[in-house]
Amino acid sequence: MASSASRGGALDRVEAPMTLRGYLLCVFAAFGGILFGYDSGYINGVLGMNYFKQQFGGPSSDKDAFNGHLYKTWEKSLIVSILSAGTFFGALMAGSVADWVGRRSTIIAGCGIFSIGVILQVASSTVAVLVPGRLIAGFGIGFVSAVIILYMSEVAPKKFRGAIVAGYQFCITLGLLLASVVDNATKDRMDSSSYRIAMGIQWVFALILGTGLFLLPESPRWYVKKGRNGDAARALGTLRGQPYESQYVKDELNELVVNHEYEMRKGQAGWADCFRGGWTPSSNLRRVVLGMALQMMQQWTGVNFIFYYGSTFFKTVGLQNAFLISMTTTAVNVCSTPISFWTIERFGRRMLLIYGAVGMLVCEFIIAIVGTADEGSKAAGMCLIVFTCFYIFFFASTWGPAAWVVIGEIFPLPIRAKGVALSTASNWFWNFLIGFITPYMVDEDYGNMKAKVFFLWGATCTACVLFAYFLVPETKGLSLEQVDRMLEETTPRNSTKWVPHSMRGDMADISSLGSTEKAVPDAPAPVFRENHDA
Repeated sequence: MASSASRGGALDRVEAPMTLRGYLLCVFAAFGGILFGYDSGYINGVLGMNYFKQQFGGPSSDKDAFNGHLYKTWEKSLIVSILSAGTFFGALMAGSVADWVGRRSTIIAGCGIFSIGVILQVASSTVAVLVPGRLIAGFGIGFVSAVIILYMSEVAPKKFRGAIVAGYQFCITLGLLLASVVDNATKDRMDSSSYRIAMGIQWVFALILGTGLFLLPESPRWYVKKGRNGDAARALGTLRGQPYESQYVKDELNELVVNHEYEMRKGQAGWADCFRGGWTPSSNLRRVVLGMALQMMQQWTGVNFIFYYGSTFFKTVGLQNAFLISMTTTAVNVCSTPISFWTIERFGRRMLLIYGAVGMLVCEFIIAIVGTADEGSKAAGMCLIVFTCFYIFFFASTWGPAAWVVIGEIFPLPIRAKGVALSTASNWFWNFLIGFITPYMVDEDYGNMKAKVFFLWGATCTACVLFAYFLVPETKGLSLEQVDRMLEETTPRNSTKWVPHSMRGDMADISSLGSTEKAVPDAPAPVFRENHDA
């Protein structure tokens, strides 16, 4: 397997060295994951609160009812899944908005929309108000979740891009943990503060992210896309901690411009261009299908089943103190994710996806077999807890971050915003579908599958192994422009052997860089060197 250094070869100097300040600027954007994680996670605990059951539920004789009140299965399904429906449409719209007004402005707009949804949620006392609030909040999260990945991938240096984008998944896990802690702290309150505190805290995260982004530069690649090369140079200088007139900034900017001009020879890219090119390795269609399928597979690992319905599911299989168990699994999620900061750059995206899926399917089949063969026993309960923690460990250290990293890397600049938006929308579509159908699979009045539901997750994780092996390329150690070239020249199974051998110099008219020369004073003509050692 080629290391990051060997993959870069003679072209490593195209990118400026990273300073601590530049690194922290890139990392801050990952904070957006907290919105995703917290808003996805708090509803798990709120659904188990006695006061919430009494306030939002109707008359019920179910054993989980409180004071004879409980929400119906369809209401629980709708409350949980409607967030994902909003994010689906928000993510789709974000692709066009991000190309129009910029990556940073789109994220800030998403924070504003999200805040409106939070206000409705906090004000709600019926399902009829709570559902629209979660729908609007989801629309804002769709903006944030789609464009944060795009922004981070475009501003991060290639040597640390995987780790930085993995930080987004880490912030998702932090959001889930914070939601679990807050739910556990307020669950015994017998007034509206039990759920309103949990809902209202979300607004603080949106305020921090929206305010902080005013201090960050716009994506240099978006500036290049708009022909604003001077602004791109200044943004690169800020992100890399270098003077914008430095040779490092000039070299990196020249590569961005050359690649963009090469891509633009194919014409302006609209939504229809995302689905063109047939099934050749480098076609837009194949990349979009890869991105959408990768996010679909991440959802079909089944992990959100635990985070959305853990508190209620653990009770159905006879476990006591389901809130504490749910908080424990969330803590495992948080502690496991930082491992990927190192492994994703050391071993690569492809290997993490393959072996992570293998680890998950083993855990899921063990849970299903033991839970079915010895249903309701203490041993089956302990097996469920232990192997659920192992299962979450494998997800958090592999598929959780790696799926987001890959979708930020595989698209060419003309369709990158739209490709990432389509991939993220796929994540939320399947998130919605799984969130909607799961109660019908496990509730006693319907499927009542109990531990047998893990046979389903084990089967889907088996499909994840095959998908990653045959279809996911290795993008470790390459700039986004080099990833684009690699996808044109090799197949996923041979991608680890591919080494950059030139920039676009042999395909682009170097004299067309006049706009770059003017944007960066005294910039020398770019030099394109073949890597003969490759």
